[in-house]
Amino acid sequence: MASTSAQKASSSTSTPRRYDAFISFRGEDTRRNFTDHLYTTLVSYGVHTFRDDEELERGGDIASDLLTAIEESKIFVVIFSKNYADSRWCLNELVKIFECATQKQSPILPIFYHVDPSDVRKQSGSYEDAFVDHEKDVDEKKMEVIQKWRTALNRVGSLSGFHVEKQYETQVITEITDDILGRLNRKPLNVGKNIVEMDFHLENLKSLIDIELNEVRVIGIYGVGGIGKTTIAKAVYNDISYQFDGSSFLNNVREISKDDVFQLQGELLDGILKGKSRKVSNMHDRMDMIQRSLRSKRALIVFDDVDDLEQIENLVEEHSWFGPRSRIIITTRHRRVLTNYGVNVSYEVPKLHDKAATELFSWWAFKQNLPNESYKNLSRQAVNYAKGLPLALKVLGSCLFGKMESEFKNTLDKFKTIPHAGIQSVLRISYDGLDDKEKEIFLDIACFFKGTDKDFVLRILPEDFFGESGIKELHDKCLISISKNKLDMHDLLQHMGWEIVRQECPKEPGRRSRLWEHMDVHRILTRNLGTEAIEGIFLDMSRSENIQFTTQAFKMMHRLRLLKIHQDDTYNSI
Repeated sequence: MASTSAQKASSSTSTPRRYDAFISFRGEDTRRNFTDHLYTTLVSYGVHTFRDDEELERGGDIASDLLTAIEESKIFVVIFSKNYADSRWCLNELVKIFECATQKQSPILPIFYHVDPSDVRKQSGSYEDAFVDHEKDVDEKKMEVIQKWRTALNRVGSLSGFHVEKQYETQVITEITDDILGRLNRKPLNVGKNIVEMDFHLENLKSLIDIELNEVRVIGIYGVGGIGKTTIAKAVYNDISYQFDGSSFLNNVREISKDDVFQLQGELLDGILKGKSRKVSNMHDRMDMIQRSLRSKRALIVFDDVDDLEQIENLVEEHSWFGPRSRIIITTRHRRVLTNYGVNVSYEVPKLHDKAATELFSWWAFKQNLPNESYKNLSRQAVNYAKGLPLALKVLGSCLFGKMESEFKNTLDKFKTIPHAGIQSVLRISYDGLDDKEKEIFLDIACFFKGTDKDFVLRILPEDFFGESGIKELHDKCLISISKNKLDMHDLLQHMGWEIVRQECPKEPGRRSRLWEHMDVHRILTRNLGTEAIEGIFLDMSRSENIQFTTQAFKMMHRLRLLKIHQDDTYNSI
């Protein structure tokens, strides 16, 4: 094929996709054999395929029509043959294909037709000879074009494809056709609507995934519940999965593993083998099939919402099972899962900054990217309450949508006192996975020690709480953070802790294990309403102009182990 050095700017992403597949090839090498057979097979399966001698209108501008066809194609098939690099037309076409595929995340399928893939990537062998000719007597501008050719050859030549050497061509064409049909039928995962900041996450994660690196790479995505780990993983999967021989997104591994590992094994095999796995009747046979299938393929596997290493090992026992250049992504709330599995790199999902949080909240509350003018102050309160947690912003916005200002304010005030059940149920998953002592430590931090020095807290905690390991577990599960040795937690996690304690006895604070609300503490101490349920009290003297109580107030508090009294510099006596 031939081309021109003049290139049109890429069309916008809204360009309609007129062709299912575009074949780039060197005419003198493959037009009447391999390319013709492939084209005929694709068309017979209903794949609308472009090649120049079939699709260009007679008398049309060849260069213009070719560029338009590239922009209107869904999948690109590049047949690298011995003399492909001799043609400036082919090389310019390849550059355009690479630019268009990068812009629109379209898949490129390289076919190495009796050439070594390394010759394409490194421009060696016959490709080196071609570039010797291209670089004769060239000026600086021409060298820039040649460098684009080299870059495109290297990047496209590094993608997973098919190497046609000694096998029957009909067999390879069948495999290529199946691959293209699978890609055309592949539906992207649903990431939901009103997504913000996704470009930021994709840029960071794709840098960590480093798809060009020639090794198996495991990437961990972790963070507190509701921060958006699964949504981000789905977006990454949609963005890069086409570049792999097989791919599988295993959703909700933590829950499904409890009852049906066999189902997860089947989903994994279907993704790797593109629905062609033979039926097997037991888990052991499926494990054998997974091992054999993974070793021969470059695979992308996402294990979503994992909280125990065994959940992954029930599907893929060893790193050595994965084929070269495979990528494994694990999403979890539990840092230790990533450490134990031996991830190469981890990505902690940050909370949304105020501008992005306001935009997300506004999409759900007002169906636009900014709050209504009269609701700006209330929206600011809602965003401040959510503290950058996408789940909370979405739930709050949905609940407040369509409400008058007074109802909007009343609902928001209610959530500040009684947290929304939908938010709490997600946040509580990590808490429910703690043992009894770790739960006690979490509640102590939520009620008494947020912002306190870790070493001080360790001295205060009872010895049988095993504070050192307990705090580490809370940190590993993203329930707390530690900065400059100070213990901290997301405000909504703290609210969850408060609500857990409040539910111990909703109507009688004196029958709860911990007291921190000023009015509750004042009432219990001044009226001697304490019970043996109380283990800890926080008394803020700076909020009390006058409080008087006697030791009688503590008479029934047989389990009291912590009395924290705070006073500021303006209050000189207790």
